Amino acid sequence: MISPGTIPLFVAVPLAGAFLTALLRRVKGLPDALGVMTTVGTFAMSIFAVLSLLPGQRMLLDIGSWGPLADMGRIVGIQLALDGLSTFMLVVVNFIAFVVAVYSINYMARFTSKELFYTLFLLMVAGMNGVIITGDLFNLFVFVEIASLASYALVAFGTGKRELEAAFKYAVMGGVGSLLVLLGIILLYGNTGTLNMADMSRWLAGHPGSEALRNLVIGLFVAGFGLKAALVPFHAWLPDAHPSAPAPISAMLSGVLIKSLGVYALCRLIFNVFGITPQLSSLLMTLGALSMSIGVVLALRQWDMKRLLAYHSISQIGYIILGIGIGTPLGILGGLFHLFNHSIFKSLLFLDAGAVEYSAGTRNLKELGGLSRRMPVTSWTTLSASMSIAGVPPFSGFWSKLIIIMACVDRGLWFLASVTVLVSILTLASFMKIMRYGFLGMLKDAFAKVSEVPAFMRIALVVLALVCILGGLLLLPPFKDGFLGQAVSVLLAGRGV
Repeated sequence: MISPGTIPLFVAVPLAGAFLTALLRRVKGLPDALGVMTTVGTFAMSIFAVLSLLPGQRMLLDIGSWGPLADMGRIVGIQLALDGLSTFMLVVVNFIAFVVAVYSINYMARFTSKELFYTLFLLMVAGMNGVIITGDLFNLFVFVEIASLASYALVAFGTGKRELEAAFKYAVMGGVGSLLVLLGIILLYGNTGTLNMADMSRWLAGHPGSEALRNLVIGLFVAGFGLKAALVPFHAWLPDAHPSAPAPISAMLSGVLIKSLGVYALCRLIFNVFGITPQLSSLLMTLGALSMSIGVVLALRQWDMKRLLAYHSISQIGYIILGIGIGTPLGILGGLFHLFNHSIFKSLLFLDAGAVEYSAGTRNLKELGGLSRRMPVTSWTTLSASMSIAGVPPFSGFWSKLIIIMACVDRGLWFLASVTVLVSILTLASFMKIMRYGFLGMLKDAFAKVSEVPAFMRIALVVLALVCILGGLLLLPPFKDGFLGQAVSVLLAGRGV
């Protein structure tokens, strides 16, 4: 089980894996082994973390044993924390990282520097885990930058003109987002005298006259973390970055990076530091609805599989923000459950696109056709993920979308409920396009000798597809109360956390 003293291992283990991969890069097969062993280790720890926390419990570690200052009543130093929301996010991030590491054993063999890939990959995992477990704003910023810098390099990993251009654009816009976040942290620290999130929350609650500061900082954080999450109108970097990266990194970027660095950080601050208000709720719902609608409309025009999926990342993040922005127990449950589901089906879809490109040599839907005859596993897993993202029952995405629609109706938000249903219909149309042009129809002569992807890639695809099919079981009482329910309760508690 997890104790306070083991919390730093969520960062230390992937950092050690990255260091050893770089140090022992000449040992054949070691990068693959370290990548899989490290991620399965952090995933196992995240499961133990869920099992270790009692309902409503928080686990804290003050590094350096500085503790509260008696004369100030504040925490000085680095504080790491686990609660229901952070353990939920750790499970999501480290499960996807483990599956992607398995997939990469075969896929990344086509690249010349697999050891550099795993080094950067594990650095990114360490940064995401750090964002989730940190209890102070400055270290949150540091971990965001660790994960971001690794992701910039991974987007450019192919070193082609398109990859380098996309990575440069991503780095510039990511740097702008980081600058906005840093400015917000500076303003908060200058006024509150602390970087600890719990202390900041208490200070803001005790100073009603700080409304102007609060609104300014929230604006900076919404823009900064909204850019990391690729919310409309901060989304311009994503459609270039995701298609340019290797398929495993596209899966990580869309599956967990934009959620941990963007959605998680933003929601943690808005709910647990500033406190949700009707105005903030309306802002989140508006951003969510815009992202849902604009993302799906732009996706309909795409013929590149990965570019189409990238626009759907923008759209599906909108669902998550809409659900959480409603602010009710039902809305937050739907938003967090959809965060989990999106991590699964979108990672699977990017890995499927990578499998098609790996075997067929292209991901342009106009050039493909009939691949289900030669790639049955990839075809079946793509169909499973497509039905899930479109919200077709009984796939997991249906249940989270249904809960979000029910939350809208419960609040009397009939227009938003209608938009949610319409976007789901358009999403289904997009993925019927992928199935029709990519896998159905007559097999073209150019693909007559195409074969299914290697074993490790197939294993990763099948595991994620099974979760897409069975994910609705998480709504059963044991999982809903202990896994999803504890994450929901943290956001509902607001500043009480």
